[in-house]
Amino acid sequence: MKDLKEYNIAFVGLKEGSHLFEYQIGKKFFEAYNYEEFTDCDIQSTVNFVKKSTLIELDIAINGTVEVPCDITSEVFDQKITGDLHLVIKFGPEFNDENEELLILPHEAYEVNIAQYIYELIVLSVPSKRVHPKVLDGTMESEALKKLNELQINEDTVVKEEKTTNTDPRWDKLKDLLTDK
Repeated sequence: MKDLKEYNIAFVGLKEGSHLFEYQIGKKFFEAYNYEEFTDCDIQSTVNFVKKSTLIELDIAINGTVEVPCDITSEVFDQKITGDLHLVIKFGPEFNDENEELLILPHEAYEVNIAQYIYELIVLSVPSKRVHPKVLDGTMESEALKKLNELQINEDTVVKEEKTTNTDPRWDKLKDLLTDK
């Protein structure tokens, strides 16, 4: 993860108060994590870093697009994503990141790397079902959609098949045994 040193925030020299950090995230960021779900991305991340006397508050926000394949047609499109994360950093005897909203750093720490939090926020902001906008509005022309429309079951044919299906006469005799209550 040596490619992600630009996401280190050295808080020892910062004055108490609010500090704003901005990052432009591209494909190179995800290559450091060997994450290949996106073919490309263009994401702006802003980090509001509030240093207080005993703790640090981070508000991370992302906004941008990731280029992903459509789940229906496999056509690549830009999926818009937004997200935010609030993180509190406290100091203790040893490192602890078990709680997703609280990070405990050792007392001797002088910087924090926020790359992992930005990565998780982006990955979790992408919807699990990705559908091309042109599929939703009906303007998409693709071979996959044509084939799906050909194979679609029509309700008319299903109703006709149900009417023409004959039942076994043995079961009809059993239906006569039922009494109205």
